[in-house]
Amino acid sequence: MDAKPARLSRSTISEVMMPHMANGVGNVHGGVLLGMIDRVGAVAAIRHARRVCVTVSVDRVDFREPIHLGELVTMQAMVNYVHRTSLEVGVRVEAENLITGVRRHTNSCYLTYVAIDDAGRPAEVPALIAESEEEQRRLRAAERRRAQRIEHGARKAAAP
Repeated sequence: MDAKPARLSRSTISEVMMPHMANGVGNVHGGVLLGMIDRVGAVAAIRHARRVCVTVSVDRVDFREPIHLGELVTMQAMVNYVHRTSLEVGVRVEAENLITGVRRHTNSCYLTYVAIDDAGRPAEVPALIAESEEEQRRLRAAERRRAQRIEHGARKAAAP
């Protein structure tokens, strides 16, 4: 299986936030954003693996500031790291006021996907090639996050 450059996994979605997406205080509901994050992340994972990928985990998502109705939300995703059957995808969320043109970075998060075969079992994925300095930085950071997730899982399993 040939390794693939990270840049080939890049995916972007944009959507204007409409009234049916509002929460109780009139901003965009977090669940709407989480759904969009998962969709754009899955596209990046599937582009890399060229097979169905399922969501395994979503790392901490902090909503740094509200997104308002009428704003254009743009999400960019790219594979940061690949293990044997799993992929970490980073997603960046920006909100743009279409009248003023002001853009705000509102969230970033990391999702882990597992590629599956036709029988629903984990399937191997191509290795990742980090070409740019930024992609190499993201790869190193993803390796550290993976080690932390493994350590956390081991501690949790050992707890009484």
